Amino acid sequence: MRDFRGKRYWLVGASEGLGLALARKLGAAGAEVILSARSEDSLRAAAATLPGPATILPVDVGDSASVTAAAAQLPELDGMVFLAGVYWPMRAQDWEAKAAEAMADINFTGLVRVLGVALPAMVARDRGHIVITGSLSGFRGLPGAIGYAASKAGTMVLAESLYADLRQTGVTVQLANPGFIRTRLTAKNDFTMPFIMEPEAAADIMFRHMASGGFKISFPRVFSWLFRGGNFLPDALYYRMFPPR
Repeated sequence: MRDFRGKRYWLVGASEGLGLALARKLGAAGAEVILSARSEDSLRAAAATLPGPATILPVDVGDSASVTAAAAQLPELDGMVFLAGVYWPMRAQDWEAKAAEAMADINFTGLVRVLGVALPAMVARDRGHIVITGSLSGFRGLPGAIGYAASKAGTMVLAESLYADLRQTGVTVQLANPGFIRTRLTAKNDFTMPFIMEPEAAADIMFRHMASGGFKISFPRVFSWLFRGGNFLPDALYYRMFPPR
């Protein structure tokens, strides 16, 4: 089991929801956390709720200059957890270019930017911990998920490629693929969300995964079987299961 005591973790996208709940878990386990998100006020409020030492570092992962400026203020890291994301439900028939671009730029390219400032030093030291948040929606295309599902698929494949390169080194790479979590993002949905979880319950699963050392987890487990199994279904059967909205 991984020991978090005295370790320094940078949580990107941690002012609320799953990110903040996970920061509380890490703080309670003895880690020093650095919280990042766009809003400094939200970060200050979040840090005040944590049980251990916390630093706030405002950053906009959609802006390369902001990520570079934040990196200049970072101390040596033991780990980085990427949780930043934006979401709007969208069908192809209702394409909104600005929202689609934002989902790609924050959810996927934002991860690329953050890895660019966090990963090289870990590789150079041959020591570190990278944790990436994917989604059950990233396993295969879904109706009404233009932008979001594709961006999450990108994060998941990037995590798999990192793991393929680094799995025999001192840099640990992990991927967590949650289903529906009750946040301000899922509040935008107007459909029933099976197995929806509270952020604290999802953070508990993710924290245990981080402590265990395995590469990938998809949860809730039973719900994840539908999405993971969908990769093995022929198109005709898969798309019959997920009709257009």
